[in-house]
Amino acid sequence: MPEQRDKKRKKIEKRYKELQKLVQHHQHLYHEKDSPEISDEVYDSLAEELLRIEEKYPELKIEGSASERIGGKPATSFWKIKHKIRQWSFDNVFDFSDLQKWEERIKRLLKKEGKKTEDITYACEMKIDGLKAVLTYEKGKLITGATRGDGITGEDVTNNLKTIKSIPLKLSSPIDLVAGGEVWLSGREFLRINGEKKKKGQAEFANPRNAAAGTIRQLDPKVVASRNLNTFIYDIDFISFIISFKHQAPRFKKPATQEEELKILKKLGFSVNPNFKVCKNLKEIQDFYEESLKKKARFDYGVDGIVVKVNDIEFQKVLGHTGKSPRFGVAYKFPALETATVVEDILLQVGRTGVITPVAKLRPVLIDGSTVSRATLHNEDEIKRLDVRIGDTVILRKAGDVIPEIVRVLPELRSGSEKAYKFPKRLSACGGEGLIERLVGQAAHRCVNRNSFEQLKRKFHYFVSKKAFNIDGLGPKIVDRFLELGLVTDFDDIFTLQSGDILTLEGFKEKSVSNLLEAIKKAKSVSLARFLVGLSIDQIGEETAIDVAEHFGSLQKIRKAGLAEFEAIEGVGNVVAGSICSWFGNKENSELVDRLLKHVKIETSPHLGVELPSGKIFGKTFVLTGTLGSITRDEAKEKIRSLGGKVSSSVSKQIDYVVVGADPGSKYENAKKLGVKIINEIEFKKLLK
Repeated sequence: MPEQRDKKRKKIEKRYKELQKLVQHHQHLYHEKDSPEISDEVYDSLAEELLRIEEKYPELKIEGSASERIGGKPATSFWKIKHKIRQWSFDNVFDFSDLQKWEERIKRLLKKEGKKTEDITYACEMKIDGLKAVLTYEKGKLITGATRGDGITGEDVTNNLKTIKSIPLKLSSPIDLVAGGEVWLSGREFLRINGEKKKKGQAEFANPRNAAAGTIRQLDPKVVASRNLNTFIYDIDFISFIISFKHQAPRFKKPATQEEELKILKKLGFSVNPNFKVCKNLKEIQDFYEESLKKKARFDYGVDGIVVKVNDIEFQKVLGHTGKSPRFGVAYKFPALETATVVEDILLQVGRTGVITPVAKLRPVLIDGSTVSRATLHNEDEIKRLDVRIGDTVILRKAGDVIPEIVRVLPELRSGSEKAYKFPKRLSACGGEGLIERLVGQAAHRCVNRNSFEQLKRKFHYFVSKKAFNIDGLGPKIVDRFLELGLVTDFDDIFTLQSGDILTLEGFKEKSVSNLLEAIKKAKSVSLARFLVGLSIDQIGEETAIDVAEHFGSLQKIRKAGLAEFEAIEGVGNVVAGSICSWFGNKENSELVDRLLKHVKIETSPHLGVELPSGKIFGKTFVLTGTLGSITRDEAKEKIRSLGGKVSSSVSKQIDYVVVGADPGSKYENAKKLGVKIINEIEFKKLLK
């Protein structure tokens, strides 16, 4: 036992040292070079792990730990400027439970100082994903503007900040003031700037935050002026309290609350974010948080959470600061779309067509609002490309509706105990001898035996799914039970089920059986595209099924069509065409279709025989990536198709538009490389009109 404890201790010490180096490295890149290699969410998760180790093993904490750093050293290309008031950064909370713990701490501290906390209120503001700016005014005139730097010393970027139209050079009252806020760049400007950089063959900015930071550090103010930066100011660090607005007598009143600070800033001429709210309790804060999360894609500026502050400034002073953060406020971060975790194992999963997909079993991690413990690794080539090993620390990404995937390994955190993965030659889930093979000319492996029970289950899961027959209440677990008991052996058996077949099963009551049979009855009317999707034909996914259905218009024509007719469909190549012909040419499959048609009515395509409008959408092909704020992916696809457009799942030079929502994935990067036209949600909605 002592040996095991020593071994575990050494492993933790090694992990801590490696995390220190890595977090310091990324702090340097982010704050001093404006060229981060990882997202904010991944950085947060690494820093959070570092903090957890220090909390559990305080004796390991080193002097000058990366956990104590706020920013970075000023760049040498600008004069250094010492802040009159030290600048801080807020601690993060990631869920409601963390928020509750924060409130418990502050109330305990306030009560200790004899303060009543019954009427405590909170000012909630957007957490803008930009660059902190500190503005100093004397007698109402802008004297200096600086970056946050390390919180004590920043960079003097006064001339650059003066080019930003939303920063007043002269206030509406001749006062002394130190104010803090965020410099940001709109999504539209970001795309425009990157477009210009691409034409010039220059490196493009990774995201709007980096573009804003890089612009502020330009040595030529003319370049800064051309990029249309904007600001939101949200803090008063110092004010002389002599406020003399036009048509008003001078007032000597300190702002008593954060809400009053924002009102004063607005009167002085600053741009203040209108999306803030004073909340009376945690429930109201949570409601504001969830509402802001839904709205964030509609904002023309980056938002990665909300900032919650104790509204009463007197309370703020009592609560004070820790070594690096204010106690009176926290940043309540939105669910991460990227985070770091550990690959605990690599498993193989057999799909409906016998294709074998490697899946990473992960140390459970919260991402995009839900806990994830698995991620697809796609195929053997992807494992080799990523060089992912069992035991590796990896970056996990969630973009829009896409399943989480591993995008990068962090080899800096390898301990030497990681194991490389090799595909086996046999897999029991394939049935029979369990032999597997790599498909010729493809990266995928597949079971040699195509009729295993595991594959049959997958096919049934897909048949009843939303993409196919959409039978509500007939989930994978119920399907598996029906198959194991022999209640169904093929797709058409689903439509012959009677209440007496199901009522005898444990867990089923008359009401649940009635609901299930009603859902099955409803599914008997299905579109041609969904019918094709449900058949589990190799190479036929949702988009290809729609293309085939719209090209032929009826199942009868599809069943009679030859190889050349399928190859004539735009976007359908030799492999896909051959797969469709082969499937419908198989006698067993043909008999299955005949049996299904005894129960199922295929709806006429809503576009068949109807003259489609010849608007801006007609004849154009779209790719959707990222999260859209005012419309779901499925709604957007349906709208495009109803107007005569097409939707593709992959980016190529033949694509007309790539619609980019919040947190886009690799499709956005591919579109930039190929020079495909990229539009945001606002531009997309204009096209729809």
